[in-house]
Amino acid sequence: MDFTQSYFALFGLPETYGLDPVQLERARLAVQSQVHPDRFAAGTDRDKRLAMQWAAQANAAYLTLKNPVQRATYLCERRGVPIQAESNTAMPADFLMQQMAWREALDDLRDAADVAGLQALQAEVLAQRAERLGVVRQALDEENAPNRAAEQVRALLFLDRFAEELRRTAERLAPQTV
Repeated sequence: MDFTQSYFALFGLPETYGLDPVQLERARLAVQSQVHPDRFAAGTDRDKRLAMQWAAQANAAYLTLKNPVQRATYLCERRGVPIQAESNTAMPADFLMQQMAWREALDDLRDAADVAGLQALQAEVLAQRAERLGVVRQALDEENAPNRAAEQVRALLFLDRFAEELRRTAERLAPQTV
């Protein structure tokens, strides 16, 4: 096995965004059965160490490819467009305006302890997320436009954090309304 091969090559899958989750799971199980450290319990120290490294590599690859945002990030980077989420916060003006509107709505709903409103806002954010994932798939699999996909990934990173904040806020408020 080659530690420099891509995560897709490790699992014998095509390097596309639109992965079949069933194929990914089958490939993970096949790879894990080959490299599981228990198979090398009677081996040399070197064999045991390599098996552990392979198992860790397979786990990292699986978790990256399973998550649609991480998979998109990985593909953008493989195509020469790092996401640079910490240093590149450039986003279209309309998305920045939408972020501000959602933040204000969150503050208002939190102040009003409006759990139903929070859930409705969360549904709106998740719908936006699904739409952007579709754009990512098209940009990576149909247009070979990693720059366009990277812009969507940066927006998705915000959406995932914001959706989690909405979920936690709704959970904190829910017991107060019962």
